[in-house]
Amino acid sequence: MSFLVVDRVSHTYFTEKTAVTALENISLTVEKGEIVSFLGPSGCGKTTLLSIIAALIEPTEGAVFIEGKELDRFRPTAGYMLQQDYLFPWKTIEENILLGLKIMGRLTEETKRRALDLLAYIGLKGVESHYPSQLSGGMRQRAALVRTLATDPKMLLLDEPFSALDQQTKLKLEELVWKTLKEYGKTAVLVTHDIGEAIAMSDRIFLFSAKPGRIMHTFMVPDELRRLSPFAARQHPSFSALFQSIWKELDELETNQ
Repeated sequence: MSFLVVDRVSHTYFTEKTAVTALENISLTVEKGEIVSFLGPSGCGKTTLLSIIAALIEPTEGAVFIEGKELDRFRPTAGYMLQQDYLFPWKTIEENILLGLKIMGRLTEETKRRALDLLAYIGLKGVESHYPSQLSGGMRQRAALVRTLATDPKMLLLDEPFSALDQQTKLKLEELVWKTLKEYGKTAVLVTHDIGEAIAMSDRIFLFSAKPGRIMHTFMVPDELRRLSPFAARQHPSFSALFQSIWKELDELETNQ
């Protein structure tokens, strides 16, 4: 049984005068501990599907199952990491990373210690009493990752979490997030516009067409790349070949919109 099953999901946004179908008949599976990417042109419904998996919106048709059980909007099982860190500026880093645990009524000495240990693990030991304005963009995004992981979600949903960062910080954070996900055995879904990022971070890549969003192709990342960290994968000869294949299909999809 697959960890995540998206079964014939379609979604239409309705207004008083229009109806826009963002997704049409999406079916896919994700295995436990796997990292997959949603890649495609703007307007292909990637973030809409991520929001459905996060139980933030209900699909017009179809269903999503986690570990064989249909998604429950009132008991979400996923952690969501966005483009912006959305740390509260008036709270310290420690207060920010413990906020989810506090809201869920799960803040104990043990869960607090685990969260602070994770903060140290990703290189932010000593900033607990700092405020977000005292940290760089990359450091704030790392703190946001800790806040997301602190509640021990079954799955991590990443909506272009590195896109607002400069290239060097982005590459370093890709490396850190990939290592952390592997270390903790987390299942993850990444939405990105960056082909290189999708290849470097993922086990599989789902390529979407737009208007409405459909899965046009599933790319398997070769084993020799999956075994490598994102930075090392970018240097491997197989990386360029896969990049060119995806680029060609993505270019054709955007040309034919």
